[in-house]
Amino acid sequence: MSRNSVKKVVGAIQKFYPISLADKTWDNTGLLVDSSYEDSEAISTPIKVLLTIDLTQAVADEAILKRANFIMAYHPFIFRGLKSITPADPQQRSLIKLIQNRISVYSPHTAVDSQRGGVNDFLVKGITQGFHVESSVPIEQDAVETDCGMGRLVALTDHANLGDLIANVKSSLGLTHIQVASASDNHQVKTIAVCAGSGGGVFKGIKADLYYTGELSHHEALYFKESGSSVICCNHSNTERAFLKVIKQQLIEELGEDNVDVIISETDKDPFKVV
Repeated sequence: MSRNSVKKVVGAIQKFYPISLADKTWDNTGLLVDSSYEDSEAISTPIKVLLTIDLTQAVADEAILKRANFIMAYHPFIFRGLKSITPADPQQRSLIKLIQNRISVYSPHTAVDSQRGGVNDFLVKGITQGFHVESSVPIEQDAVETDCGMGRLVALTDHANLGDLIANVKSSLGLTHIQVASASDNHQVKTIAVCAGSGGGVFKGIKADLYYTGELSHHEALYFKESGSSVICCNHSNTERAFLKVIKQQLIEELGEDNVDVIISETDKDPFKVV
């Protein structure tokens, strides 16, 4: 994939999810692997982008098999500085394969979490289907873009039955099973704290009738329940994966369907399943 083509895909992603919205205090977002070549070297290669949440070995092999030349991996698979690269490490084994096959990798992560209309607003829209939302604001507001930020605190105009909200979550995420800690058998909910992925840190100091996220620790979930609130947990990446179809459509519209082939990984799955 030529350098110019990589720049086009990166530009399209950053148009929707500016890197300035990412939490750079800990997150490693951006172009993590640049396997492009000079335009003068290029034979004209079609742009093929594979979307995934986690860049596992299976996803790397899938990208090679399907002849993708660019991967947008929601979670960065390089977090810390590398002192060596060795196939003994499974993630680095994938890294070697990707470079050998000239596949570039971009991770937007917390930029997608923060952006207005991003994954957290997608979760809000899903859980509140059929209910009127009075307000939805970031829990941790971005310092510059004040309508962006981590998590969302939602207020409904009227109370909603927890069972109806559970059904909405399953439907919007395409899940048959989720984890629920109910405050009562017929809990009525008017405020919802929402956070894609892991919500424990974002929810600190926030009071809501319902906490909706991918994962919480045992003690965090127990605290919320003992405080009279309910909890919905779906496993970390299950709160993010359904949003890939939105990103797919955004990239196709921005780059043009005649110029890019965007596919969603078939091997990317949450590591946990209910048995």
